[in-house]
Amino acid sequence: MRIVIAEDAALIRAGLSEILTSAGHEITGEVCDATELENVMREHAETSSLPDLVVSDVRMPPTNADDGLEAAVRLREKHPDLPIVLLSAYIGGPYLRRLVQNEASQGGIGYLLKERVSHVREFLQSLDVVASGGFVIDPEVLHAAMHNEQDEYPGGRLTEKERQVIEFMSRGLSNAQISDQLSISAQGTSKHIASIFQKMGLHADEDNRRVRAILRWLRT
Repeated sequence: MRIVIAEDAALIRAGLSEILTSAGHEITGEVCDATELENVMREHAETSSLPDLVVSDVRMPPTNADDGLEAAVRLREKHPDLPIVLLSAYIGGPYLRRLVQNEASQGGIGYLLKERVSHVREFLQSLDVVASGGFVIDPEVLHAAMHNEQDEYPGGRLTEKERQVIEFMSRGLSNAQISDQLSISAQGTSKHIASIFQKMGLHADEDNRRVRAILRWLRT
């Protein structure tokens, strides 16, 4: 996988590069501020060689505010299918909501707390999920972002169990993993997911229903 890293802390940037190259990935760009990130991505686009994934800090120069997030939002506007993983030392639920508000976005979003990067195997698995168009959102970030527990959809409100299921879906868990987490059968998990799709008005002939459901839930 071809990856661009944007991180202003030199030690963290070097650590990420070492982890990713050791796992067999190719680093096609390493930058230390948001302006450089957009410049590198512009160069990649001009040569039709966009990376498979961008891993970026949220807070970085030039203003040391949420420059990384701003750059990520602009990159997704230009390249809606570009997979991006944001790393942050802060929970920052509003950051996640801003990233998913772009209606053109169709998956490939990750938001992980930096402390999770120490779990290398889990981190690499998360990158694979995002690069393939899925979602991996840290549970603490999800709880901060989801302010309304009584979301209304065309087919009605989600039950508490359905909310648990879609939260696990947004964390990148497979159906089998969700079944294990909730101690329910695979058939039970499938029924809950089918009910979520039905309530959200997502039909069987629509592509990427899982991604669409997660986006709809996050945007509510």
